[in-house]
Amino acid sequence: MHPLELESHGRAPLAGASSRLKLLAALGIITLTALLPRRPHILYLIPATTLLLLWPFCRMPLGYAVRRLLVAEMFILGIALLSLVRPAAAPIFFSSLIKSNLCVFSMLLLTWTTPFQDVLQELRRLRFPAVMLTTLALMYRYLPVLGEETRRMSRARASRTFARRRLGTWQSLALIIGQLFIRSADRAERIYLAMCARGWK
Repeated sequence: MHPLELESHGRAPLAGASSRLKLLAALGIITLTALLPRRPHILYLIPATTLLLLWPFCRMPLGYAVRRLLVAEMFILGIALLSLVRPAAAPIFFSSLIKSNLCVFSMLLLTWTTPFQDVLQELRRLRFPAVMLTTLALMYRYLPVLGEETRRMSRARASRTFARRRLGTWQSLALIIGQLFIRSADRAERIYLAMCARGWK
């Protein structure tokens, strides 16, 4: 089993439901959320209430959801902040923040109750582009590899660092992120060349 699926218990009532039904429901909620007004509105309660009602049937722990949302929050805030370059953009900023969190939460509920391979299979049946599905499968496959690489780099950095200054911690984190990006790009290039050598197009 994929390491990312070890946290999912699979005993949730929705785990036995049709993968296609769950995928279409998640895509429907995301589409509805994206089409809502570009300002905070009472209509936002529709997807929010739907997700909150589905949550008990998924049995997803609160801590798991909070950790994942916090990771996504960095990207969500970065995208939402782009709306502030326009005058009177505060409503757009808050609506982008709410919409993004609702969409991410809907995907969390989907992936908690549905194995990722089942999601890919349903996307393939819905005629999604093969290149996109291959990219998603490779990304999912190598996330644990990148996670282990990050842990090794962190341990190596910690074994060579004796100061506990906050500034030094942030500098080490920035260095690790930069090195991880370079190593990931290098690994992706090697994987691509290996796939091409085996006839992949």
